[in-house]
Amino acid sequence: MPTLPWNTVNTPAPDAEAFVMASRLEVRSLKDVPRFFLKSLVAWRQVSGAPGAYGASLIAEPFKRTFWTLSAWQDKDALYTYARTEPHKSIMTGLRSTMKQSVFTFWEVPAAGLPIDWSDAKRRLAEQNTNA
Repeated sequence: MPTLPWNTVNTPAPDAEAFVMASRLEVRSLKDVPRFFLKSLVAWRQVSGAPGAYGASLIAEPFKRTFWTLSAWQDKDALYTYARTEPHKSIMTGLRSTMKQSVFTFWEVPAAGLPIDWSDAKRRLAEQNTNA
């Protein structure tokens, strides 16, 4: 399973809070996987220059057609600004028709607790999916 390990973009102040987002994204078909993965790498590069980004990680499970993202931000506004900025904005709209299921979850943690453990993120996503 290809994994892009946690990449620290900006080091937060020790007493700061971080706004965390985790997602589980599933594409409809195996033929959609290469395009989705390539677009994911573009979005990954964008995070490294995004204002307010603390860090991010990605897990790709291509044969399951599933991608997992995990990122931490200065606040909700920083995350939403990134999501509305090119190229991420066009990536989201361009891939919408290839998506089977998407689950997102958000929470806050002390920034000193970064990076977030993947097991915690996957547990939260599973709970979110159950509550949907």
